[in-house]
Amino acid sequence: MENPQDIFSSNGGCLIDIVIEKYLVESKESVSHVQLACSMQDCAFPLDGTELCIWNTEDPSHQLLILRGHHQPITAMAFGNKVNPLLICSASLDYVIMWNLEECREKVLQGLVPRGTVMGSLLGKVLCLQLSPDDHVVAVCAGNKIFMLDIEVWDHCTGSLIYSSSVLSAYPLLSLFIDAESRQLVTGCADGQLWIFSLMDGHHYRRVARVDLRKKTETFSTRRVKSGLCSQPEESHLPSTSALGKGEQVEVTFPVLRLAPCDLSLIPNSACGCLSSENTQCVWIGSSVGLFVFNLANLEVEAALYYKDFQSLSILLAGSCALRNRTADRKALCLLASLFGGKIAVLEINPAALVRAQQCPSVGQSLSVPASFCVLPTSPLYLGIAKEKSTKAASQQRCAARNVMKDQRLVFHSKVRSSGYASAPHVTMFSPKTNIKSEGKGSSRRRSRCAWEAYPVECAVPTKPGPQVTAAPTCARVCCIQYSGDGQWLACGLANHLSLVFDASLTGTPAVFSGHDGAVNAVCWSQDRRWLLSAAQDGTLRVWSARGAELALLLLLKYHIDTCKDEIKRYKQKSKSKLICRLSMTGAVDMTSLSAVNDFYSHIVLTAGRNRTVEVFDLNAGCSAAVIAEAHSRPVHQICQNKGSSFTTQQPQAYNLFLTTAIGDGMRLWDLRTLRCERHFEGHPTRGYPCGIAFSPCGRFAACGAEDRHAYVYEMGSSTYSHRLAGHTDTVTGVAFNPSAPQLATATLDGKLQLFLTE
Repeated sequence: MENPQDIFSSNGGCLIDIVIEKYLVESKESVSHVQLACSMQDCAFPLDGTELCIWNTEDPSHQLLILRGHHQPITAMAFGNKVNPLLICSASLDYVIMWNLEECREKVLQGLVPRGTVMGSLLGKVLCLQLSPDDHVVAVCAGNKIFMLDIEVWDHCTGSLIYSSSVLSAYPLLSLFIDAESRQLVTGCADGQLWIFSLMDGHHYRRVARVDLRKKTETFSTRRVKSGLCSQPEESHLPSTSALGKGEQVEVTFPVLRLAPCDLSLIPNSACGCLSSENTQCVWIGSSVGLFVFNLANLEVEAALYYKDFQSLSILLAGSCALRNRTADRKALCLLASLFGGKIAVLEINPAALVRAQQCPSVGQSLSVPASFCVLPTSPLYLGIAKEKSTKAASQQRCAARNVMKDQRLVFHSKVRSSGYASAPHVTMFSPKTNIKSEGKGSSRRRSRCAWEAYPVECAVPTKPGPQVTAAPTCARVCCIQYSGDGQWLACGLANHLSLVFDASLTGTPAVFSGHDGAVNAVCWSQDRRWLLSAAQDGTLRVWSARGAELALLLLLKYHIDTCKDEIKRYKQKSKSKLICRLSMTGAVDMTSLSAVNDFYSHIVLTAGRNRTVEVFDLNAGCSAAVIAEAHSRPVHQICQNKGSSFTTQQPQAYNLFLTTAIGDGMRLWDLRTLRCERHFEGHPTRGYPCGIAFSPCGRFAACGAEDRHAYVYEMGSSTYSHRLAGHTDTVTGVAFNPSAPQLATATLDGKLQLFLTE
């Protein structure tokens, strides 16, 4: 053991609760760009190049354990995840060595030289190490390659290479992390890129996402500014080029120096604001300018700690770092090395204080998609009781007057042979078609039979290819598809200005609705499935006969649809509408998408704007209720709410979930109660065309189209797709789940509809 009194200096700390610098150590050689290591109570760093130094933070004597075995400078080290025995792995150009600290300390007390186990040799310059949760496998990053070394059985000749430069970034890997809960492998590169891979069985190390840390920190800072948490200029940490001359530009990157678990479930929910313990799959990211709490579910930065904000810290620009959570006091331990020089500092971080100080404020009012209050008298949805009564009374008086005129005879004789009033008609005119009535009864029986068959909640994903039809002979693009509420009909809008209604099985001849002068972008069914509404690029909404109307959401209309048929005066339009309310988005931006529930009682309307925001309108209050800034990196082109189905039941809280999607930015799952993104899905390619998304009736799955001629199905609890549906001949533009049966319909850019069934 060496006496560290000459290299250690204690710091009394600072009054700030977020971070405190506990100790500072000086090394003869710089340890910048060397992977350091932290456990619950131990810190490891190289001393004088080839010596591995272990320091116990709870040892008041500050005694160091020096381990020797490398002949080349140590470049990376990592602790195991088990406490007994506590393992540490170190790597250099010559060896990869595993050490048992308990055995090493016993040998030192006996006066012997501790020895480790050589697991590999000549793997190249190892930049980072990571042990599996059970300490049986070690992941070794050498250059831009990843080797998996089995501790029990190791082949010195070949090893197990799982990734190479053809898959990962051209920049070297600096850190990696294995999340046991989500079964994901997270790697960090020198260019600030995060690569996330799935370790689930059958996924074959599938890539889940690629994240640019610099852009994520920009988005995080922008949201803080718009929420009022970062109003002062000096608090903003967006990469700035204001100091450069005109015409000069610089690319600012945040190299990922270290990845470590960040367990926010240890923190009370009240200390983290709207960041609940249900969404705590987070990871620490150590960079040269600060530390970041990154959420693996929604791929967003939850909190940021910049070194330069704390003047008491000795290191303001880091070259390497290590992080570890402590369960005893719910604090985090950070081992930081300076980018220039040999300073190594030990920091104690309070994650609860950090997250609480930077979380956006919660919504002032409690938002919920299912209506919990009656319609207010001041609401645009309130049409007025007295006015309706007076209108109804006047209508009844007019009807009574017409009845009086209708019952009055033209002549006053008892019998008039020529009039025919007293005799039965000789010729029946406009006789009803009995086949229509029988079809209606059959349809009613079919609907009644389906109503008794509940949607199987635990059903499998429909992956078996079913019937495929061509919607239009000219291969017109299918812009949208929508099932009726009973699951018996499938409506679709085409780019050739037509709307079609197919049978749910895609058999028979579809009904054709023509009249638009532009591509039909949206179709919607009424709750009773008797009316169909279509919206097109010509700026018109059309309500088709025998199908119902879903109203424009921001142009709310009071309407009346006349169901009476007069064959003589069929040209006379009796249906009418009246504008009663107009609401505009904040900033008067163009609207790119909107959504509202028509399957149950709700006051909420969701809209998306050209400025990449999502705005929530409460029609009961008749105003905007909340705005989500920077919802996507590009404008949202579709919002899809979890509407459920009349054939299945979900938890009431589940109806507050909704999906958004944007070109090039995947699909995001949001919770209306917290206005937070809960999960980010980006395993499907959508780089140039706005592909559609859909919720399953059970709420367990989400489907989306893609440009690689596939449809993707995601489970709500995983960020990677569970199924990839093939069989399409062009870009999948739309998807829709059948509300009454486990079926999935897809639409393509070349005008085809495909049905998928369960096995």
